[in-house]
Amino acid sequence: MAQLTIIAFDGTRYELAADEGSTVMENAVRNSVPGIDAECGGACACATCHVYVDEAWTEKVGVPSPMEEDMLDFAVDVQPNSRLSCQIKVTAALDGLVVRVPERQG
Repeated sequence: MAQLTIIAFDGTRYELAADEGSTVMENAVRNSVPGIDAECGGACACATCHVYVDEAWTEKVGVPSPMEEDMLDFAVDVQPNSRLSCQIKVTAALDGLVVRVPERQG
């Protein structure tokens, strides 16, 4: 298990115990985090699970794949630390990860 914090746009913090091998998106949906719509169910085909990775974690999370970069073109207000939460796999190295949900999804 890894600790995951998702901060909703209104500032509400969701402190989640996430299974290793699951994705940030799966944990957000399972815990009804508002703003993570995940319309495609995690297939990297919609950009409705867009999050901002906390600056302290961007290096550990890594960069988006080319396919994810293409889907981020459909997200709203993309920042350098933008990722699709369906593409962030929870690992022991990401214990304590903090992500923020944007104001709205694409």
